[in-house]
Amino acid sequence: MRQEHDFAGADAIREQLRAGGWEVVDSPAGSSLTAAEVEPPARRLTMMTVLHGWADDAERWLGSVLRHHATHDLEVLLVDNSGDAAVAAWGVYRRSDVVRLLPIEPRGFGAAVNAGLKAARGEVVVLFDPGTEATGDLATPLLEMLGRPGVGIAAAYGVRGVGTVKHFHDHPGPEVDAVEGYCMAFRRADALEVGGFDEKFKYYRIADFEFSFRIRSTGKRAMVVAGLPLRKHEHRLWEAQPEEERERLSKKNFYRFLDRWGKRTDLLVD
Repeated sequence: MRQEHDFAGADAIREQLRAGGWEVVDSPAGSSLTAAEVEPPARRLTMMTVLHGWADDAERWLGSVLRHHATHDLEVLLVDNSGDAAVAAWGVYRRSDVVRLLPIEPRGFGAAVNAGLKAARGEVVVLFDPGTEATGDLATPLLEMLGRPGVGIAAAYGVRGVGTVKHFHDHPGPEVDAVEGYCMAFRRADALEVGGFDEKFKYYRIADFEFSFRIRSTGKRAMVVAGLPLRKHEHRLWEAQPEEERERLSKKNFYRFLDRWGKRTDLLVD
């Protein structure tokens, strides 16, 4: 049509094709069609995990989330941070209207989470460790807790310090100083407002505490939802490192946490 100078007609056809998920690519040899990048729809909820390998764990987690949350307006976002061809191949065949795969160049834990937060389309994000498994509907009680006045983050597990941020212990809540990253829910807008996760955290440990303090520094509370239907399996990133290396990486992260938050005892519940 463009050769016949019917530009309006050609543009109209392009728009129809784009609406159907196709993009017209022009070249000296002519025009061809390629699958268009269509922005996913906005959702109430994004269930997200960061994959570092271990496709079997990802399959177990994904199946459990889909099985127990079919009635929710959600997307499931798999951030593939593994650089593993086997994980990439597994993910391609899991894509659907609900399941999205975000392949990224392998990077540190904090940066990988932030890549997912930028891509997420849910108003609320539930971030999971891929070594977990939903055994029931987690979203409903988490959303209910987030809907309470002043709550900024809700999770399955939490910790409190006692007069200091130099030591934390497990605490049943409901209000806690920080939550653990096995399963945590927060508003995406709140996360982006505080800069997401600290990208200096290459290793996962303490990144959840640091993010909790970012949210809580805005005046919001961190809460534990008791009895969430969640099962914990082997934590692969922990098991993959020798004991000395785990200790070194954990200390490095904790010192960074203390550099920023070590004097903020005003943020402690007790």
